[in-house]
Amino acid sequence: MPVKSLPRTALTLLRSARRTVFACLSRVRLSRICLSRICLSRICLSRICLSRICLSRICLSRVCFSRVARPVAAAWLAISACNAAAAPPVERIKLPPGFHIEVMSDAVPGARAMTYSPKGILYIGSLDGRVYALELHGTRVAARHVVAAGLEAPIGVAWHNGALYVSAVSRILRFDSIDTRLNAPPQPAVVTDRLPAETHHGAKFIAFGPDDKLYVPQGAPCNVCLKDRDRYAMIGRMNSDGSHYEVVARGVRNSVGLAWHPATHELWFTDNGRDLLGDDLPDDELNRAPHAGLDFGFPYCHAGTIADPEFGAGHPCDGFAPPVAKLGAHVAALGIRFYSGPMFPPAYRNNIFIAEHGSWNRSKKAGYRVVRVVTEPDGSHTRQEVFAEGWLQAGETVWGRPADVLPLPDGSLLISDDYAGAVYRVTYSAP
Repeated sequence: MPVKSLPRTALTLLRSARRTVFACLSRVRLSRICLSRICLSRICLSRICLSRICLSRICLSRVCFSRVARPVAAAWLAISACNAAAAPPVERIKLPPGFHIEVMSDAVPGARAMTYSPKGILYIGSLDGRVYALELHGTRVAARHVVAAGLEAPIGVAWHNGALYVSAVSRILRFDSIDTRLNAPPQPAVVTDRLPAETHHGAKFIAFGPDDKLYVPQGAPCNVCLKDRDRYAMIGRMNSDGSHYEVVARGVRNSVGLAWHPATHELWFTDNGRDLLGDDLPDDELNRAPHAGLDFGFPYCHAGTIADPEFGAGHPCDGFAPPVAKLGAHVAALGIRFYSGPMFPPAYRNNIFIAEHGSWNRSKKAGYRVVRVVTEPDGSHTRQEVFAEGWLQAGETVWGRPADVLPLPDGSLLISDDYAGAVYRVTYSAP
């Protein structure tokens, strides 16, 4: 697509990304060859050609990674804006027999976590500083609103007692009576502004649990490091007013998805494994926390069995809670939900759907799909299978990246895609 034909928002993002990547790369002194492979020309900008060669040169060291994280994120937003300009090719998605997928909206740049109001409003966090609201009439979008803008990585959203809670790195914000104020959103109340301000793994998925507490994961501010384990690489929870903040689970490198089992009400979550141990180590994890206080091993142990080469000595892996399932290395397991809806076949009841965002630095891409996990309430007899795939095409061409999943009351399943700036709806009818 020619750059001049892009919408104004996409052009702005592209040009901003180009400037920030230029500035950052000059600071870390990457070679001219690498610079030329990033999106500096108009031709490359139209395609956002962040090649594997260049990416491998960007993020091999901790220092380099920390310096390029923000501009690479900016470039990613530009990618989302470009992709959102064309209708996502959902006919490429493969599903089990009887399942169907459609585009609910392709006007949600950087779409990440989703939450649903009983009034039929879908709220969507994003990577572009905005929070979106889609008014649904039946299964169709009747209106689209921007209810917040200019926030720092507001990927997490949670609807609770008439208010919308939004994560913004170090802050949690609350928009009161939001359902009736979509055209003139209120100024947010600050629930807390005391969370870590680091942006590396600082964007937060949030959710209210069955205990009426707001659960807030906090990622490690690094690939692998040892920081205050009561503040980083953990999952915390607080009252809805921000009071009584406490640790629920430690040793969780970067969780971007939480859910509770419909029968046991126990917490389950995904966790992203560390980088730079090769293509196949360690696995991302599906974990279960039947009670507070468990330690899942980071930075000492990864995926239940792999001692960290720097921090593992003296901390055997059998001293930590093991994962329920190993999801694959670098698949970037993000959003997770249990399915208890009325539409899918009975065999899907209480199954888990996980959005795998896809690898960023693996020599052969992995993930870029939605998987189904079948398991017992106690985590036994677990098996997993691909539910939806096709965002990763032959030749390792990517046109979408699943970020979150959300069942609707009618039993259909929504999938957000931050790369294509879209939300998809999956339905079932007996073949």
